[in-house]
Amino acid sequence: MNETDPDVELLARIGNNEAEAVNEMVSRKLPRLLALASRLLGDADEARDVAQESFLRIWKQAAHWRSGQARFDTWLHRVALNLCYDRLRKRKEQPLPDSDELTEPVDTAPLPEEQLEASSRSEHMAAALASLPERQREAIVLQYYQELSNIEAAALMNITVDALESLLSRARRNLRNHLAESHGDAVLRRGNR
Repeated sequence: MNETDPDVELLARIGNNEAEAVNEMVSRKLPRLLALASRLLGDADEARDVAQESFLRIWKQAAHWRSGQARFDTWLHRVALNLCYDRLRKRKEQPLPDSDELTEPVDTAPLPEEQLEASSRSEHMAAALASLPERQREAIVLQYYQELSNIEAAALMNITVDALESLLSRARRNLRNHLAESHGDAVLRRGNR
């Protein structure tokens, strides 16, 4: 690996039971873990459970971590993804619920009409994301919401960059189709009022 892993020193400090290092790791990693798990699971409580379990694994592995095989952040994302998939399997791949937990928080500054429009767009996107097959949803979440590069996302998914790009292409097409259909349905519902 050519670049240094910014988390190695912090892991060593956690391995030495430094409380401040634990707090720093939580503040560094918790928001991204929660975002990842929330997007994949569609449930804030389950996302918190996944994040908590991920941190427990960090504490258990910190003293034994050896850099060189993978970046710590890549390993942590893989742990969180595996925990999410365990939960999804337990649900027997039930579709994600239409839930306010999947929507982005709405800023109170815009006008009420703008808030309703933004909320509606966010709900439509959450439903569209939930309708994707698991691997397509994972590819979209890793690249667009977790902001990982194609190389990092492909490595996490254990696929080639070409395979990732193919998944992303199909996922974007499916998202467009779903959003177009839901937009058409919304127009019809408004017209029938």
